Amino acid sequence: MRPSLTCFSLGQKRLRSILIAACALAAAVHCLDVEADWQPPEGHTQMPIWPSAPPDSRPMTASETFARDNAHLVAGKPWVHVDNVSKPTITRFEPQGKNTGAAVVVYPGGGYWLLAIDLEGTEVCDWLASKGITAVLLKYRVPGKGKFPKSGPYPNSAEALQDAQRAIGLVRLHAPEWQIDPHRVGVLGFSAGGHLAAAVSTHFDKRLYPAVDDADKESCRPDFAIAVYPGHMLENTSKDSELNPFVPVTNTVPPTFLVHAEDDNMYDARNSLVYYAALKKAGVPTEMHLYPHGGHSFGLRPTDEPITHWPELAETWLKKIGMLSQASKD
Repeated sequence: MRPSLTCFSLGQKRLRSILIAACALAAAVHCLDVEADWQPPEGHTQMPIWPSAPPDSRPMTASETFARDNAHLVAGKPWVHVDNVSKPTITRFEPQGKNTGAAVVVYPGGGYWLLAIDLEGTEVCDWLASKGITAVLLKYRVPGKGKFPKSGPYPNSAEALQDAQRAIGLVRLHAPEWQIDPHRVGVLGFSAGGHLAAAVSTHFDKRLYPAVDDADKESCRPDFAIAVYPGHMLENTSKDSELNPFVPVTNTVPPTFLVHAEDDNMYDARNSLVYYAALKKAGVPTEMHLYPHGGHSFGLRPTDEPITHWPELAETWLKKIGMLSQASKD
């Protein structure tokens, strides 16, 4: 008995679906070179930020990995992201040339699921170090995409903000050893990391965990904050032009610098605009740069767009607010 044309057609469709899925999987594997145990560039060493198990730790279903994304290029180059971070660390990048005494804790973005560890991390630290600033890269806890439904910005989960508070305290504790002025310690974050910079700027009067050691006796209030295309800043209701109530702005928030592109297709510019408006209303010294083009996740990589010059504006702003006005001896 000959098979019906209908059955044959269904068989072809199923085979075609399988082949398409296999090709997609092969392409994904080709585009993502996945490896375990991310390490910073040569000459730099990670330091755990907690002496034992971090507070509020969740059981992880996978070990930490990092992947090089060769498909979604930024300024013509691949970028690296770290997933499944359960053991947060800091990595110090010493200032090059004359030490200004300033320090910046860097928060990479990644939607609170992963960390864009080079694009919004090591590359940023290299730039800061070239300006005589001690850069401290925070690899904060993220669960990996889709692992925990309630992961995300505070208060959905507290881990990232706990790590951010702890890192600032550690920097101030080590200030004499690292030749840092403890009154010139700031934060710089991108995307979700931009939200984290705002969160730690508005949640510093009380830590989200019991004190562990002397680092937690230090203030975790940053002296300044830079947020580049921050996300999660909008009220998650129909009132989509109001500030997220879990970013409680008062006049004690440190001076803040904001950068955003109007054509950002991930977190539109209202995320920065509502924060800017709240900061201005509270009397916080604030500077915002809004550009028509630039998209999202551009980091510091140079392009033909004017937004690519935001680091120069940020450096000028740091001088204006007195964070880079004094240089220590070599």
